[in-house]
Amino acid sequence: MPYTPIVATLGYIMSLDGTHVLMVHRNARPEDLHFGKYNGLGGKLDSHEDAAAGMAREIMEEAGISVERMTMRGTLNWPGFGKNEEDWFGFVFRIDAWSGTPFTSNPEGSLEWVPVANLQSLNLWDSDRLWIDMVFDNDYTFHGVAPYQAGKMVSWRVSKIAR
Repeated sequence: MPYTPIVATLGYIMSLDGTHVLMVHRNARPEDLHFGKYNGLGGKLDSHEDAAAGMAREIMEEAGISVERMTMRGTLNWPGFGKNEEDWFGFVFRIDAWSGTPFTSNPEGSLEWVPVANLQSLNLWDSDRLWIDMVFDNDYTFHGVAPYQAGKMVSWRVSKIAR
């Protein structure tokens, strides 16, 4: 059977001095699968979009800012991750330059500038703890697979491709 995941983007917006990252604290909707978690910004690609255009659109919708420069840091494959155990595949970006004034919240929750050094102390998904530091490393691009069953990660595998 062909693999037909939901295709999405996930972006990490850097502060102008490069020490903080804008995270969404998913605290707005108790029924949200991600309720209480911290996450980057992003969402599903539209059928007519490439990954970069989809990322820029999601950043505008969720944070109210325009992307000026971004780098694709890697890809993530989450089989069985969704609310109904759907498969997800995401393109992960770091947004290094942007313009505008970021929102302080959106319909998913509050937007918070978090020191990069403190990311591991946040309430993250289990798989995020394994790869989030890779978003900020410029030596390689990463490609990870984190299968989920019943809401829990069951394994992890990553390939790193030198730049």
